[in-house]
Amino acid sequence: MINSFLSFIQDYIAGIHMPRIRITDIIEVLIITFLIYHLMVWVRGTKAWSLLKGLIVILGFLLLAAIFNMSTILWIAEKSLSMMVIAIVVVLQPELRRALEQLGQKNILFSFMNYDSGRQGGRYSDHTIDEIVKASFAMGRVKTGALMVLERNESLAEYEKTGIAIDAAVSSQLLINIFEHNTPLHDGAVIFRGDRIVSATCYLPLSDNRSLSKALGTRHRAGVGISEATDSLTVIVSEENGKVSVAYGGELFSSLTQEGLREKLEIVRDRPVEEAGKQRKGLFVRQKGELLADKKADA
Repeated sequence: MINSFLSFIQDYIAGIHMPRIRITDIIEVLIITFLIYHLMVWVRGTKAWSLLKGLIVILGFLLLAAIFNMSTILWIAEKSLSMMVIAIVVVLQPELRRALEQLGQKNILFSFMNYDSGRQGGRYSDHTIDEIVKASFAMGRVKTGALMVLERNESLAEYEKTGIAIDAAVSSQLLINIFEHNTPLHDGAVIFRGDRIVSATCYLPLSDNRSLSKALGTRHRAGVGISEATDSLTVIVSEENGKVSVAYGGELFSSLTQEGLREKLEIVRDRPVEEAGKQRKGLFVRQKGELLADKKADA
């Protein structure tokens, strides 16, 4: 029994055709792997990432339609394939243009390897959030308009290039000086990446949402517009009434208090708001306890 099984295995292995692997084949596989990996890294930082996930869902439905022989759905998909390709090219036109520009650079390998190196991710420290809150309400008290965009997972490099590069640590004094009237950088938006201010005087797309109030100006429409185009969060300070608002996910949250603004900014911390609230409450209780203990000691 065992001998017959071993004989079968030997005959099966002998019948397998093993192609001759050359050194050029190995190099070719490595090059393809390198290009696919860096293509996926590039796609992850653009609108193409969300589009790719949507295409995977559609392909899943088409696969089910093919398995169960749903001829009508397959016919519609076949006829609309060319239109879908054109639509993808139109939607991804800015990203495709930027990719072709990178291909034209001399240091192509270096640019691919460092395409995403400047991005720090979506996390922001408590210090950065405190400084943004402090600056927002300080500018609100004197009715200084401001527009501050916090990058999350989707890259804002396309909008960052429309402004002036800064690359500075976040501080309330710097933000107040940037948006001060009659200064060179006050017009436009400031973009944050991690705990850095990366650019100022940036131009943002305006929202076409007709449900927005007619009383809202360009600053608020730009904040809602960038939140519709990306997953970023925008803090807006009104120049007319000094009120602080937040635009996120295509929605505008107006007339926020300091605590309300902090809760909205917890979105960019990538942690639950409840957890952040508990931490702030615990910190307040500890500070209050320490204050009472100091008073008792003085008495």
